[in-house]
Amino acid sequence: MIEESLQDAIQLVNESEFAYCHYITPNDVGETGSHQYGFTFAKPCYKMFFDEPGVKGLNKDEFIEIDWQKGLFKTQSRAIYYGVGTRNEYRITRFGRGFEFLRDDYIGSLQIMTRNREGNYCAYILSNQDNIEDFMDAFSLDLFKGNQVIERASILSPDERLSNDFQAFIDAHTDFPDTIQMATFVRQCVITANGYTESTISSEADKVILKWIDAEYQLFRGLEEKIYRPVFTRPFENCQSLVEFSNTILNRRKSRAGKSLEHHLAEIFSASHLRFEEQVITENKKKPDFIFPDGESYHNFMFPADKLTMLGAKTTCKDRWRQVLNEANRIPNKHLFTLQRGVSRNQLQEMKDEHLTLVVPKENKSLFLPEFHENIMCLSDFIGMVRERQC
Repeated sequence: MIEESLQDAIQLVNESEFAYCHYITPNDVGETGSHQYGFTFAKPCYKMFFDEPGVKGLNKDEFIEIDWQKGLFKTQSRAIYYGVGTRNEYRITRFGRGFEFLRDDYIGSLQIMTRNREGNYCAYILSNQDNIEDFMDAFSLDLFKGNQVIERASILSPDERLSNDFQAFIDAHTDFPDTIQMATFVRQCVITANGYTESTISSEADKVILKWIDAEYQLFRGLEEKIYRPVFTRPFENCQSLVEFSNTILNRRKSRAGKSLEHHLAEIFSASHLRFEEQVITENKKKPDFIFPDGESYHNFMFPADKLTMLGAKTTCKDRWRQVLNEANRIPNKHLFTLQRGVSRNQLQEMKDEHLTLVVPKENKSLFLPEFHENIMCLSDFIGMVRERQC
């Protein structure tokens, strides 16, 4: 089976002007004794290839180039309506000798056909059942229906899907949910809207974590507006009550942001199949955010120290990076993940002198002085380093 990507399939449909999907049948692959084979498509899908529907008694065709699996290969194919004699069907034929997807291995797979605004045709095959179910769910399609046009009205952009999901979440809550509950909900929404797989989360960790963080911030601000509106729309009795209310908002924001960052990192490490443990108690009852591979290995002095890794997680590190220096004495070279967008030359030099390596989202690395880039890792590089140590 050719490797497939749910995200690629969803993106193709989102970028299309017209799309339909069809389960590959034995008849499609020539397993029913038919003299003709090739993908059939339902009558409502004729608009993808023809200006008008086929007329009984006549055949009509259109020659098209189809890009399969986002650039894997192309075919010079034929969309045809058979209307002569007893036949009354639409089919796509002419794929060339040895065409991969007309083997019986693909019976039951989902064929997705799209045409963009420039008139270019693309097709995608999903065979993994989880991917098929997630694709159908992404466009609110009937999982058990054979041929379906994917109407433009049902094609929402990832941002539109997120907005709808978030509004439903906000409407259902009258108070702030637990941080982990909200972080989990946001991740699932972003994963579904963008078609992310476990592989995507791991390989594109730098991009994914920023999407999760940005999305959760949007949701949190929406909840704030709803929950606090009855308070801030009334006059405050005095300055002190106004200050107390403001501090409540700011403290909640800071607390939520820090905890959510840890939750999101843990999910990425799990998707990357890394061994790790959170909040391991080390010397002087310190609790580093992440120890790789685990606390038992850290406290086992027979375990090689050079196979241990420690990662702190702080949304900002400008004034707080020193806190991680004494959190794991067995690990002399510390790592700290941060969303901080640049720090001074003096602080970067101090970090280097203290054997602290910053880990940042890839797109943030350019915000730090170039002369210190060798002491700054992106998240994907950090994952690769830990994976190598654990292998």
